[in-house]
Amino acid sequence: MRIRRILAAVIATAALAGLGLTGATTATAESLTPGECTQAGGTVDWSNPTVPGTGTCRGGTQDGKTVD
Repeated sequence: MRIRRILAAVIATAALAGLGLTGATTATAESLTPGECTQAGGTVDWSNPTVPGTGTCRGGTQDGKTVD
């Protein structure tokens, strides 16, 4: 009986950890519009973009995210 409880706890922990990693990768791949960047208190830095036509949000709560 104790083994079943431990196994269930291990499976539940692994499942929650997997969901957390999936959410983290989705959040980092997100890009913003210029309006979303400025509304979050930042400014769009269009200089030296890694991909032509994109920029980076500088400052605010969305700092470092890609803007396109």
